[in-house]
Amino acid sequence: MKKILILHTDVPADAGEDELDCLTQVRAISEAILSLGHRPSTLPFGMDLGANISRIREDQPDIVFNLVETLAGKGSLNHFATALLDFLRLPYTGCRTDAMFITSNKPLTKKMLRQGGIATPDWITLKGEAQNFAPADVYFLKPCREDASVGLDDRCVLQAVGLEAVQNALRERQEELGLDCFAEAYIDGREFNIALLASDQGVRVLPPAEILFLDYPPEKRKVLDYRAKWVENSFEYEHTIRSLSIAPQDERLADRLREIALLCWHLFGLRGYARVDFRVDGSGVPWVLEVNANPCLSPDAGFAAALDFAGIAYTDAIGIILQDALQP
Repeated sequence: MKKILILHTDVPADAGEDELDCLTQVRAISEAILSLGHRPSTLPFGMDLGANISRIREDQPDIVFNLVETLAGKGSLNHFATALLDFLRLPYTGCRTDAMFITSNKPLTKKMLRQGGIATPDWITLKGEAQNFAPADVYFLKPCREDASVGLDDRCVLQAVGLEAVQNALRERQEELGLDCFAEAYIDGREFNIALLASDQGVRVLPPAEILFLDYPPEKRKVLDYRAKWVENSFEYEHTIRSLSIAPQDERLADRLREIALLCWHLFGLRGYARVDFRVDGSGVPWVLEVNANPCLSPDAGFAAALDFAGIAYTDAIGIILQDALQP
């Protein structure tokens, strides 16, 4: 029996649904750890790093299950948790600090994807980066370092009329959200994601999931935004579903998605578990939107659905993730 400390986001009482979901993960993983015959404990990770160190040392865990997604509400600080665990020389689940830091910075991730020969939509930042700007394109104004579709809504859609106009819109969006933002070209097409799980052979690529946008009006962009993920009874939530059934004519596309996801796993040095999000354009070309080094493990989330479709029990997957944490 091992002592497993679940280190998680310090969720405030007035948190949104995206942050509250972390506590759902804590409960599910605690139950799985108990089923595996280990002893779980939990600790919220706050801004007082000295207090965090003292409490972790007091707990004396054999392994830390890292569920820290934000610090002080900022996804840009999630790597503080793994950096502290590196300092304490404790084994922990999931990706290491460098992968957490890089993939939480979406423009930096996109640069590395391009350098690695992996297609990702064009983008613009306020720091002088403009990748193949096309004035007729539609752009989405997205936070640079936030996950869970934070900041994605109908107001983030921009019909580009010129580089200066896009950058002005970015400045306004940053002021509104209080977050650094970038503009990403919208790929009109299908949306998929691929979950990856550590294995004895290095990594197992789980079945691809397609996000279906049902009965969306022509003027509404098909994107998995905040309302689609978190706001129950909204149009987006009720008309966005996940499908893991791949039609025979899509098998070649599914193979290509798996291949690219595996390339991302190695390019970013991912560990334990991860997810890669795609758009596929009308010509069947996959474009990587995001590499998620710390995807949601709630029982009703996409990762768990992919596990179930692959015939892997949720508890067994948690055991695999814990075992991987002990690997060098």
